[in-house]
Amino acid sequence: MSGLQLPKTIQHYIDGAFVGSAHGETFDVLEPTTNAVYLTASAGDATDIDAAVAAARRAFRDGPWPRMRNRERARILYRIADAVEAQDETLAAMESFDTGLPITQAKGQARRAAENFRFFADLVVAQADEAYRVPGMQLNYVNRKPVGVAGLITPWNTPFMLESWKLAPALAAGCTVVLKPAEFTPLSASLWARIFTEAGLPDGVFNLVNGIGEVAGDALVKHPGVDLISFTGETTTGRTIFAGAADRLKGLSMELGGKSPAVIFADADLDAALDSTLFGVFSLNGERCTASSRLLVERPVYDEFVARYARRAAAVKVGDPADPATEVGALVHPEHYERVLNYVETGRSEAKLVAGGGRPEHLPEGNYLAPTVFADVPRTARIFQEEIFGPVVAITPFDTEDEAVELANDVQYGLAAYVWTNDLRRAHDVSGRIEAGMVWINSHNVRDLRSPFGGVKASGVGHEGGYRSLDFYTEEQAVHVTLGDVHTPR
Repeated sequence: MSGLQLPKTIQHYIDGAFVGSAHGETFDVLEPTTNAVYLTASAGDATDIDAAVAAARRAFRDGPWPRMRNRERARILYRIADAVEAQDETLAAMESFDTGLPITQAKGQARRAAENFRFFADLVVAQADEAYRVPGMQLNYVNRKPVGVAGLITPWNTPFMLESWKLAPALAAGCTVVLKPAEFTPLSASLWARIFTEAGLPDGVFNLVNGIGEVAGDALVKHPGVDLISFTGETTTGRTIFAGAADRLKGLSMELGGKSPAVIFADADLDAALDSTLFGVFSLNGERCTASSRLLVERPVYDEFVARYARRAAAVKVGDPADPATEVGALVHPEHYERVLNYVETGRSEAKLVAGGGRPEHLPEGNYLAPTVFADVPRTARIFQEEIFGPVVAITPFDTEDEAVELANDVQYGLAAYVWTNDLRRAHDVSGRIEAGMVWINSHNVRDLRSPFGGVKASGVGHEGGYRSLDFYTEEQAVHVTLGDVHTPR
């Protein structure tokens, strides 16, 4: 990308210093429009994780961070937010280059990341201490303390922003952290060390180890010095992490896969529903956990909706992520690209292909896929049941409200859902009956940082967002003070 200064190598960051892997191992990082290697990153293993955890434990045990007043920590978080926001353009270029996201969609990631730090800085200062009084007998209060060392494992889609979603509340709560970013996209994570140092974060509070999930990630999950794990990623990996953390009963917060339905009733504003559902599945190249990848459309408007949706999908501009006109860029990695293509081929035998289905002719290399739409998709189809995580959507008709809810719930996932109707009763009733951690009515994914974020069923364990995040990174200790005579049975 013109003008973007890229490093040739990326190292770990442990106890305030950049270091290579203890055993000298590295891995290649690919640029998704050509799949050419553009840098090498240090590949951490159990030895590197052990060093990072030891640094985090020292900083937690002996350092000032957990003992600072909330206001002091908040001031540093605000400086972090300012530093992040100041490099919005650079970060957007990095994210677009590293992930294949269209540059117009990568822009704003720094602002969102900065807002996460400001939000949790404000929240931790405003947090009230709970106290309960029994007049003349007892005073009970809650002492909130940071848990300890947090292991953070983040995904490759919008990596910098999602890293901030974990780093901000963990640091606000007073924890120290070890971050293991996704191996497909380590570029933007390398910015955190300098940002944190310049903002005044003490050494050892933030540590970063790059590496392969099955090696570095596994070592982090199982390390006895790590008190809790926050993970965002796909469900199979989540199950592995769940098992790895079980031996020490570690706290877990996991936002996992999704196969989110958008239920579109005949009385809905179809123009708005088309705009929103197209954006919901094709923005960010379809590589988003809350993508509305199953469209359930009421029969009276089904044919019209499918025809209009297919025309709109065919008109989406696929191209170079650096081009401001691009709406869908390159998928992140050739391994993932092949996985998505395999689902497209499976879909051809399961349903009716009405748009896309292959590589655009003008893009002979790189991980490009035209927005792909399947209609008349049965509930038994793999493209209906399984998370694809790409620009592929399945459209299915329904006849009744009960059938719509049944179809919406007939998958293992339960992350998000979308309901389109102008019937107020139906909107609330259907939303309440859908098995999902989050439901949007007549909207796509518009977030409020105060609200819970997470899924049910195979889409996650626990919720984050607002005070739920601070609850996860802190322990609540109940302290009971006797005010009167104690009457103990003898």
